[in-house]
Amino acid sequence: MTSKLTVGLTGGIASGKSAVASAFQRMGVKIIDADVVARQIVEPGQPALAEIMARFGEDIVDSDGQLRRRALREIVFADDAARADLETITHPRIRQGLAAERDSAQSDYCLLVVPLLVKSSMIDLVDRVLVIDAPEATQLERLMSRDDIDEPLARRMIAAQDSRADRLAMADDVLINTGPRKDIADLAAALHAGYLRLAQGEVDDLPPLLLPG
Repeated sequence: MTSKLTVGLTGGIASGKSAVASAFQRMGVKIIDADVVARQIVEPGQPALAEIMARFGEDIVDSDGQLRRRALREIVFADDAARADLETITHPRIRQGLAAERDSAQSDYCLLVVPLLVKSSMIDLVDRVLVIDAPEATQLERLMSRDDIDEPLARRMIAAQDSRADRLAMADDVLINTGPRKDIADLAAALHAGYLRLAQGEVDDLPPLLLPG
């Protein structure tokens, strides 16, 4: 176990991870988001961006030197080898950034938001796993609307992630995010109360929690 309780928040794309993380943040929990770290490591001048350009070509950046994320996404979700190459470049750096932020966190416990917690081999960074769950049909609808993409690309993006079965198999706690958004705060508060008890040493462990939404 790490010196500070670290909860890994994961879930399929468009399952509502950001909404749940925001609810925890409002309660004073340090949120460390792999997507934020992933954006930081590909800023202009960063070594990862240079490696991405070497692998995918200089036209993968725009005239300002910024990564053309949509273009890269379309490439890697159509080609498994290309996606593996990208992950080889980015995942070690994302892991390093997450670990550094976790180790400097000041809240009672921290939340690592990592979509690919299993596939990225980052599960050893956390002590407990919270899965945000939603049926694939719900994910598909949200993703197409959110990212303005067609169904084939949305399905490829969902398929590239940890499977729903794999996520649920590794979960200590599950929050089912299919209800109204206003319910998220109450569900997160119930989890937060248990995590605080665990972080402060009031209990040695918590029973698995299943929170329908």
